[in-house]
Amino acid sequence: MASSQNKMFSQVADPVTHSGNKVTVVGVGQVGMACAFSILTQDLYIELVLVDVVADKLRGEMMDLQHGLTFMKHAKVNASTDYAATANSRLCIVTAGARQKEGESRLDLVQRNTDIFKGIIPKLVEHSPNTILLIVSNPVDILTYVAWKLSGLPKNRVIGSGTNLDSSRLRFLMSQRLNLSPTSCHGWIIGEHGDTSVAVWSGVNVAGVRLRDINPDLGSDNDKENWEDLHRQVVQSAYEVIKLKGYTSWAIGLSVATLAQTILRNGCNIHAVSTLVNGQHGIDKNVFLSLPCVLGENGVTHIVKQPLTETEKGMLHKSAALMYEVQSKLTL
Repeated sequence: MASSQNKMFSQVADPVTHSGNKVTVVGVGQVGMACAFSILTQDLYIELVLVDVVADKLRGEMMDLQHGLTFMKHAKVNASTDYAATANSRLCIVTAGARQKEGESRLDLVQRNTDIFKGIIPKLVEHSPNTILLIVSNPVDILTYVAWKLSGLPKNRVIGSGTNLDSSRLRFLMSQRLNLSPTSCHGWIIGEHGDTSVAVWSGVNVAGVRLRDINPDLGSDNDKENWEDLHRQVVQSAYEVIKLKGYTSWAIGLSVATLAQTILRNGCNIHAVSTLVNGQHGIDKNVFLSLPCVLGENGVTHIVKQPLTETEKGMLHKSAALMYEVQSKLTL
C-alpha cells in the first residue's frame, strides 16, 4: 500500500492535530456572504467570525445570520472590524478585494488586490499563527502566492479555491450532454483559475469508462463531437454570470463550503485547489496553480500525481509561465 501511495501522491506535509472549529471570513460582499452562509449549512459545530471595513454592513450581515441560528444545530456568528476577533481561527477564508468588472480579466485585478492583501494577511496570521489560509479573491492563483509570501506560513497551509469550481462546472456541462447526474461525471480542470486553465480530457470518465476510449479525439481539434466547447464554456462561465447578474456568488460559496468541511473534518477528500506546484509535472518556478490535492486538517497533505498527456503538460507549463510573468511585476 505504501508503495502505491508513493506512486500516486506527492506528500506535502506531515499530519498535525488541531482542536476547535473557529472560521473567519474576511469580506462580506456577495462572495463572502455566500461562503459564510454555505459553510453554516454544512452541519458543522462552528464559530464563524465575519470581518470587513464597512461597519454597518458588517453588523447587518451578522445580525441577519444570527437571527437564523435557531434553525441550525451548533453555530455561533460574530463580526468585527478588529482582527483581534479572529484570534485562534482554524481556517481563515479571504474573499475581500476589488470586484471583477464586466470585460475585465481576473489578472487585471492583480495589483489592486495585492495592495489590499497587505492590510489583511499579516493581521490574520498575527492573531492565528497556526491557521490555514483559504484564498478566494481573484485572481486567485496570484493572490494565493501573494498570501503565501506575506504570511510566512508553510506552503501546505496556504490554499487557493482554484479550479474546484471550474471542475464542478465541467462536470455539470458533461451531465447536461450525457443526461446524467453531475456526481456521476468525472473530469478535472487544472492550472489557472482563468483563461489558461487545462481540461484533462485524457482522464474524463463515467463509471471508470474513459470517454477517450470511446472517442479517441475527445477534446482535440479533430473532435467531431466538439467536447472542447465545454471547456470554453467553463472559461466563459464567470464572465457570462457577471454580465447577467453583476457578480458570481452561489457556486463559489458552495465550492468553498465543501473545501472548509473537508479541512475541518479532516476528510482527506481530493479537490482541485491552488497550491505551490514547483516540482510538479516538471514545473520549476514558485507559482500556485490547481492540481488534485488531498485536503485535511493540516491543509494540503498530498498532491495527486495525475498522468497527463504531453499536450496537457505543455498547456500546464504555459499556465505556469503566465503566472510567473505576472508575479514578477508585482510590488509586494
